[in-house]
Amino acid sequence: MTKFTDLGLSEQVLRAVAETGYDTPTAIQEQAIPVALTGLDVLGIAQTGTGKTAAFTLPMIERLAAGRSKARMPRSIVLAPTRELADQVAEAFEKYAKYHKLSWALLIGGVSMADQVTKLDKGVDVLIATPGRLLDLFERSKVMLNGVQIMVVDEADRMLDMGFIPDIERIFKLTPPTRQTLFFSATMPPEITRLTEAFLKNPVRIEVARPASTNENITQYVLRVPYKDVRAKRIALRALLKTLDIKNGIVFCNRKTDVDIVAKSLSVHGFNAAPIHGDLDQALRTRTLESFRKGELTLLVASDVAARGLDIPAVGHVFNFDAPIHADDYVHRIGRTGRAGRSGEAYLLLSPQDEKNYDKVVKLIKKDPAVLELDIDYSQLNDAPRTSERAPRRESGKGRGRDRDRDHKPKEATAERIAPPEPLIAEKSTKSAEVAIEVASVPQAPKREPRRPAAKEKRAENSNANVDVGAPFGEHMPAFMMRPVKIKA
Repeated sequence: MTKFTDLGLSEQVLRAVAETGYDTPTAIQEQAIPVALTGLDVLGIAQTGTGKTAAFTLPMIERLAAGRSKARMPRSIVLAPTRELADQVAEAFEKYAKYHKLSWALLIGGVSMADQVTKLDKGVDVLIATPGRLLDLFERSKVMLNGVQIMVVDEADRMLDMGFIPDIERIFKLTPPTRQTLFFSATMPPEITRLTEAFLKNPVRIEVARPASTNENITQYVLRVPYKDVRAKRIALRALLKTLDIKNGIVFCNRKTDVDIVAKSLSVHGFNAAPIHGDLDQALRTRTLESFRKGELTLLVASDVAARGLDIPAVGHVFNFDAPIHADDYVHRIGRTGRAGRSGEAYLLLSPQDEKNYDKVVKLIKKDPAVLELDIDYSQLNDAPRTSERAPRRESGKGRGRDRDRDHKPKEATAERIAPPEPLIAEKSTKSAEVAIEVASVPQAPKREPRRPAAKEKRAENSNANVDVGAPFGEHMPAFMMRPVKIKA
């Protein structure tokens, strides 16, 4: 069996790796590290949870050990699709480079840009960034990319899903063509293939698992929910959680609004749960993840921002509140459990509107999850149309995530609510109107003397000859009040 000592790594790196508790590399590490040490480009295809971070971090440390960075000119760039994944790479770099004098900076949104600029001014060897923040600082002339020797693109297919491919292409063009590129992706859709053909130089292709394959250590279940009402899913989820012995678990939702609502629903009903998605403040997201890693938080309710790349090795359960829109996301979601040889369980709540997406999942993974039978009481659902319920709130609006699980009856339409308004009190009528228009009494604002030339005052006097200046609208009667109006009895 291959050991890390067989991969050509230095004594300092091996000592740092040993202190993390690992001595045997994963398949992607075993094949990618020796190639990357030679300076060749690498195209690594491996599903999440296979150790890709160490596969590019360890050889990068070795190659940067000799040399020194200049102000605002990093020698290596690691691009990650999400803030959480970028932060995780930074933690890995700090851990593995502890016996090297290499500096690094984390460039992500949601935190102070001033602190990031201060680090760049001092000079950093490794820049770990999300594409948007990196380009933002570049356009402000705070960082230059013409000194990059190694460029890493992690979770490239996720970059595609999030619309970052134009940014990635631009960053490639800003870096020297002589750079070494380490490119990693779980899948290879046509757009990613085009990108690698355009910017990688004769890369060594390393594929350690067929794309979108599920881990055999994960037991998969599907729980059918016979109602379209989203409240039924929340009822089913709570019933399911009560039957399981859960140390920790992640609940995935397709929409950010559902993340907030499901998290609040679980909390209201006594479960230790908290939300995480892209619209939340970065500091809050970081604290939530840290609580989950430490075991202080039992259930993490997440959007797909947390589906890939996050190193939370001991997740016992994954729950798909929705069947994902993209079948590949199902693989990456359930890949949060069953890692490092552990077993895990994955559940999918299947309502009638999820059938189409679920068919795509089954076609991709080439297996049918076991059907779970539970006796769930849906009696609290009101099958009648909920005409009195408020319209769905926008994701960014205040008060999102209101819990609607509690039983409540629509307010009765009282006579006061449905009665027509009281007749307006007629105060004065215009002389030219064919029908008297009843005008509501309006408090009079203090009159101001008009500041007009004499000629304009003359015209104004003529134009208002038929207007009662005592009307509540001042000297000018609105045109619509001068027209004949038919009033029904």
